[in-house]
Amino acid sequence: MADTRYGATASTLAQRFALAVGAVFLLVGILGFVPGITTNLGDIEFAGHDSGAELLGIFQVSVLHNIVHLLFGLIGLWAARESAEVSTAYLIAGGVVYGVLALYGAVVDATSDANFVPLNTADNWLHLVLAIGMVALGLVARAELTPRAPGRARPA
Repeated sequence: MADTRYGATASTLAQRFALAVGAVFLLVGILGFVPGITTNLGDIEFAGHDSGAELLGIFQVSVLHNIVHLLFGLIGLWAARESAEVSTAYLIAGGVVYGVLALYGAVVDATSDANFVPLNTADNWLHLVLAIGMVALGLVARAELTPRAPGRARPA
């Protein structure tokens, strides 16, 4: 397995998945601060349900929400450079985090002070899709790392 910590490209499926997911999160975090791509950017709040900014006019965001996306993206890029095992853990753990966030968004009233992220219905559905997708990618990638018994061929 090639060492990817010093500039080489991601060499395993897990690392490629983590790199792609991390890059998307990083891009979304940046776009959350770009006028025009984020509507009502002048109404963005640091945190809370009162933030009027919406990424693509759909997903309610705040400064905190965007920072979380940036950090999640950076962690994904770091995981991709580290190893297949770290990348797989990033995907599965990240999927679990997004699953919890989807559940949180579903049970917390959108106008409640407890909605500090902020989350709207579109965010909740997206978080559920991210949870399922990231866990699925992590499990597919983990299957590549699972040693096979001698004499058993790996599926093509």
